[in-house]
Amino acid sequence: MTAAVPLTWLYVPGDRPEVVRKARESGADVVIVDLEDAVAPDRKEYARSATVELLSDPAGEHAVPVHVRVHTETDVLALAGLPGLAGLRLPKITHAASVHHIAAVAPGVALCPLLESALGIEHAYSVAAAHPQVHALALGEADLRADLGVRHDSGLDWSRSRVVVAARAAGLSPPAQSVFPDVRDLDGLWASCAHGRSLGFLGRAAIHPRQLSVIERAFRPTPREIEAAQEIVAAAEADGGALALPDGRFVDAAVVASARRTLALAG
Repeated sequence: MTAAVPLTWLYVPGDRPEVVRKARESGADVVIVDLEDAVAPDRKEYARSATVELLSDPAGEHAVPVHVRVHTETDVLALAGLPGLAGLRLPKITHAASVHHIAAVAPGVALCPLLESALGIEHAYSVAAAHPQVHALALGEADLRADLGVRHDSGLDWSRSRVVVAARAAGLSPPAQSVFPDVRDLDGLWASCAHGRSLGFLGRAAIHPRQLSVIERAFRPTPREIEAAQEIVAAAEADGGALALPDGRFVDAAVVASARRTLALAG
C-alpha cells in the first residue's frame, strides 16, 4: 500500500511498458513514467502511446500512483484526463507562466515543476506558488550541475536549500531529493540521503528498485527519534506551555510541532 507521505519515487522509461508494470510492484510509493530523458528521440511517440494505453484504465483502490515526466505539450494533451494519471512532472521550468499554461491545458491534474537551471532556481518561489495545481516542487540536479558548471556536490547545496524553502513558503510538502545516479553505490546513496534529510528534503527519486529500501530507511524516523518525539509530545500535553525536559532540552511550540511531524511520518 502506498505510504501516506511518499518517500520513494521510481523513474522508469516510458518506452518499456513491461518495466513500468514491474515498477508498480517494486514497493515504490510512486512510479514516474519518463517520456523525456530516458527515451530516445525515435521512441518518443511509442512511449507516449504506450503510456496513454497504460493510464487509460482507472487505477485500483490500492494501485501505486503513476506520475509522468512529460517531454512536450503534445504529451500533456494526450495524458490530461486519463483516469490512471496521478500527476505530471514538468521539466526545465523557469517561470510561473509556464506552469499556468500547463495548468490550463491539463485542468485538475497535480503538477510538479522541475527546477533544472539557474533561472529556475531564481524563480523557485514564484513557480511553487504559481497555481493551485502545483502539489510539489522538485530539483533536477544533473541539468542544474551542467548549467552552473559545478564539480563538487556541495556546490548544489545553496540551490537545494532554496528549493526546500520555496516549497515551504508556498505551503507545499517538503520536496523529494533528486536521483542518485550510481545504482551500485548504496553506501553513497545512504550518505547522500542523510545529507538531503538534514537540508529538509523528504524522500527521494530513484532510478533502480535496489535503491528503494535505502531511501525508505534513510528518511523514516529512527527508533531513537520516535522515542524522543513521544517524550516531547507527552511532556507538552501534560504541561501545556514551554518547559525544559529533565535532560535539559527546552520545549516550545515549534519543537512540539516538529515532534508531531516525526510521529506522523513514523506512523
